[in-house]
Amino acid sequence: MPERMRMSFEELGPTFVKLGQLLATRPDLVPEEYVNEFEKLHDRVQSLSFEIIEGVLKEEFGNALYQKFESIDPEPLGSASIAQVHRARLTTGEHVVIKVQRPGIIQKINDDLNVLYLLAELIVTYIPEARPYNPVGIVDEYFRTLEFETNFVVEANNIRRFQENFKGHEDIKIPKVYLEHTTERVLVMEALPGIPLSQEGALLQENIDPNEVIRKGLRAYLKMVFEDGLFHGDLHAGNFFVLPQNQIGLIDFGVVGRLNTRTQAAIANMLLALSKEDYERLAYEYVDLAPFTDRVNIDIFAKDLRELIAPYFGLTLRNVNLGKILMKSSGIAARHHLQVPTDLMLFFKSIVSIEGMGRKINKDFDFLHYSLEFAGELAKTQYGPQRVMNDMTQMARESKAFLNSLPRQLNFFLRKINSPDHAFRLKVGEIKELKRSVESSSNLLFLGLIIGALILSSSFIFVHNTESHIAGMPTMSFIGYLIAIVLGMIAFLNYIRKP
Repeated sequence: MPERMRMSFEELGPTFVKLGQLLATRPDLVPEEYVNEFEKLHDRVQSLSFEIIEGVLKEEFGNALYQKFESIDPEPLGSASIAQVHRARLTTGEHVVIKVQRPGIIQKINDDLNVLYLLAELIVTYIPEARPYNPVGIVDEYFRTLEFETNFVVEANNIRRFQENFKGHEDIKIPKVYLEHTTERVLVMEALPGIPLSQEGALLQENIDPNEVIRKGLRAYLKMVFEDGLFHGDLHAGNFFVLPQNQIGLIDFGVVGRLNTRTQAAIANMLLALSKEDYERLAYEYVDLAPFTDRVNIDIFAKDLRELIAPYFGLTLRNVNLGKILMKSSGIAARHHLQVPTDLMLFFKSIVSIEGMGRKINKDFDFLHYSLEFAGELAKTQYGPQRVMNDMTQMARESKAFLNSLPRQLNFFLRKINSPDHAFRLKVGEIKELKRSVESSSNLLFLGLIIGALILSSSFIFVHNTESHIAGMPTMSFIGYLIAIVLGMIAFLNYIRKP
């Protein structure tokens, strides 16, 4: 069944291929056998002819196309489901790369998304077991991802932000983006002089030290995660360039992850917990990051994490993929009713790619060991003078805002409770059940009083002689006892049927 699903996605086209790739990063939402199968999905399609690509460029730039570009290489550098890439040269002399959106892809994606939303709603309606996995929420997340990925102005802004973050870092090269030539459908950026790590000759260039390359690359990645809170979400070997003098170049910023300070600290704590086999601490980090729920049992959750991770402890990258272990741990978290944040899952997925590149260079490279060095530096900066001063300043601002609003809020509260129309309301979660229980008890009590009165009155009549008798007792006594018996049976049946 997983293989048939993967083949169906490939047959349905780029939207479903990308959906499968998204689901491959969410073991908290789909079973492991589906995750393994969806990882085989590749975003490779047949390239378009240059005439079609040139048509898109003319739609964007009109007659000014060859006033901006001196030449455009008709042979594509790469072709994917959303865009195709070509080398070009500006009339000002710079060598650039043009990323051109495939014509009609937006309409096709929108049509496919409408189908996905319909399927998700049908699943929610007719398959109650699937509701905890939030199918509509998955499609919403996918829609937001595609919305950003298909708008090249957003990607250009991402590149600009990464350039700012790595300003002054000579070892890391982020390509210049030409905003004046960039539109929603066309992205123009600097052509990097190096070779992508996906090509065999990348590490065979002159004066290249493979260990220095991976050290600089990992340090850049960990800086993104722990310092900037903005990291490359698709950093595979094809997007990682090896430049002269062991310089690193990064491209393709359509998918990025954003981490707030709380998540950054939680990731550092997770890595530290893994290094010390502190599974309870790891469990608590998941609980703190997820939306609140009272359905998780920390002891059992930590035990399940231990059973997953402990067998791999102490092994190197040759034997274990830390990213995949963390993704599996998110599946355990989901089984314990915890909703794992999307950006945390993107971080876990990015580790898988980082470890894949590390394996190409040094099979024994230990990602966890190296990342702990950076996590330790983060811990120092968290309690350094500048960080403490920033936290104190933030606390002072929030305290000032609270004190300023306190008199107004207090005055409003006092006016409210002194109002003649004010009444306190008590909300009871199961008020209907409480009401039903009270009514049932009242009915039983009323029947009990009636039965007691009938028995007493019938007994009073029984001791007095009367002319009419039934079964050896006065007629009125007989009737009273009979009614009391019937009401007693009704009361008993109502009692045993009471929920």
